[in-house]
Amino acid sequence: MKRVFLSYAYEDIQQVKGLKLLLANPNFDLDFYDESLGVAVDSQNSDYIKSVIGDKIKRSSVTVCLIGKETHKSGWVDWELEKSDECGNRIIAMALKGIDSAVLPTLIREKKLNFYPWDPKRLGELIGD
Repeated sequence: MKRVFLSYAYEDIQQVKGLKLLLANPNFDLDFYDESLGVAVDSQNSDYIKSVIGDKIKRSSVTVCLIGKETHKSGWVDWELEKSDECGNRIIAMALKGIDSAVLPTLIREKKLNFYPWDPKRLGELIGD
């Protein structure tokens, strides 16, 4: 089972929770261990927050960036993607359900990574590759 870090803008947390529910559904073939934060880090210290998130990224081999309309404005998503790239994680950019087009985060644009439409089955395949 792959260890996956989910990177997303906080505004999209409800949709991300929906994806996490698919992991518990035995009728759905999506299998990975979610390394992303379950709850917010109780700190205002950005260095501490980065160390907690950085440890989770280091333990994963794949980073999935879930793209919503405002994801490109998130400094945290940019940092998580940069850290993921630095750690050698494979980065997958997938739209959240209902998103047909979006401005992509900087690293995804610069590296010309594929931007996939919402498709949980395809996401499972991409993670497994």
